[in-house]
Amino acid sequence: MKHFRLLFLTLLILLCNTSTLYAKETPKEDYRLNYVNINWWKQYNDENLVNLMMKTYENNQDLKIATIKSKQADQAVKEAFANELPYLGFSGNIGREMPSATTRFGNLVIPDYSQTRFLLPLTMTYEVDIWGENRLKTKSIEKQRDIIKQNERASYINLTSEVASNYFNLIKLDKLIKNQERLVELQKKITEMQEIKYKNGLCSTVEVLIERQALTVFEEELNDYKNKQDTIYNQLIVLLGERDAKEILRNTFEQITLPNVPESINADAIAQRPDLIKAEDYIKKIGYDVRVARKSFLPKFTIYGQAGFNAYNNFSHLFDSHTFLANVGILPSIDLFTGGAKLAHLRYNKLEYEKASEMYEKVLLTSIQELNDSLTTAKISKKNYDKSIERVGIEKEKFALSEKSLNIGSKSQLDHLKAEEAVIMSERAEISNKINYLISTINLYKAVGGVDYNNLSKDNENI
Repeated sequence: MKHFRLLFLTLLILLCNTSTLYAKETPKEDYRLNYVNINWWKQYNDENLVNLMMKTYENNQDLKIATIKSKQADQAVKEAFANELPYLGFSGNIGREMPSATTRFGNLVIPDYSQTRFLLPLTMTYEVDIWGENRLKTKSIEKQRDIIKQNERASYINLTSEVASNYFNLIKLDKLIKNQERLVELQKKITEMQEIKYKNGLCSTVEVLIERQALTVFEEELNDYKNKQDTIYNQLIVLLGERDAKEILRNTFEQITLPNVPESINADAIAQRPDLIKAEDYIKKIGYDVRVARKSFLPKFTIYGQAGFNAYNNFSHLFDSHTFLANVGILPSIDLFTGGAKLAHLRYNKLEYEKASEMYEKVLLTSIQELNDSLTTAKISKKNYDKSIERVGIEKEKFALSEKSLNIGSKSQLDHLKAEEAVIMSERAEISNKINYLISTINLYKAVGGVDYNNLSKDNENI
């Protein structure tokens, strides 16, 4: 009996110090850095862009929320796994019994009495998972955790892509503003010259009004560019998660490096997309739920037991040999009638499985479409950029000819300024097309699931 008391005290100490039963988790490498994919952003050869990505990784609140949800999902899996294990609990009871009526057991008469009862039992229950139902429930929650982790990964891909797009748009607006300021200055000179011509009777009032009108248009466009610059700047501050940021360091338009876009991308590229992986995981999760619903019709077997000490009136005798009590048993159970609830739940999960399959097919088709669209857009954007460069080159050649004509006196200064204005206006298209091409490469990066599409393996089947 002394062994029983020693065992009881040992279990009691362990129950009071359950935290010592769990080993400390070893620190792991931060997987979120893989989601940021710094190596991909380095190919743009822009240190400021990489720094912004790190700031987003460290400070963005949406990313932190996504990570917290992922950690919560990990705890949900641990909680589900704990339900597969036996339960061991301690529930003591100290009470005073004071029956006021005579109690009879046949010829035995127990008069009024009062006594103090001390009960200190350990209780254990364990549902034997014969059919694997509890294991399937845990697997279902594990798949739900995997889905949440893909949501986290998608958040990192989308937010870092948005940061990069806003960053390049900010550079574009820097350049467009400088370009537009040159246009405004030129148009002011052209308007002044036109007014001088009008005063000298060399042009009509309409011609002066046309130049004034053009000036107001250029000034209005300049204001719009500045407004867009402020808006994107503020959006970028929010994405960076820096409330007190004073300045966003960035490269100039001329320092931008253009990445290459492949002519074709392997069809397997979409396999890394978070939405496609989520759809696959959801099918697996519902598959587990269907199996759980089927097994719910089977009987359950619970092992239960209790061991402890039970004493009356004298607490000092609580751990005496004659006060020890114990019981153990098996409790089989089965639901005989539930009003069709279990059958309805099974049918519901089967229909959900069919829906999940259709959702997967839709996500698959959408993924292929987005990849095709992104790749086509990137190619067309590159072609448009090349054509805009060609067009700027033509305007510069015309401007050079205009300058020669000006030098020999066959062309007026006013016409020469308009030729220069045409060059600057053609540069606006070049600026926009260059940034549009950059952003199209970012959209293609998102379409393949946040991986480097240049390193994807190729086979005979391409998209």
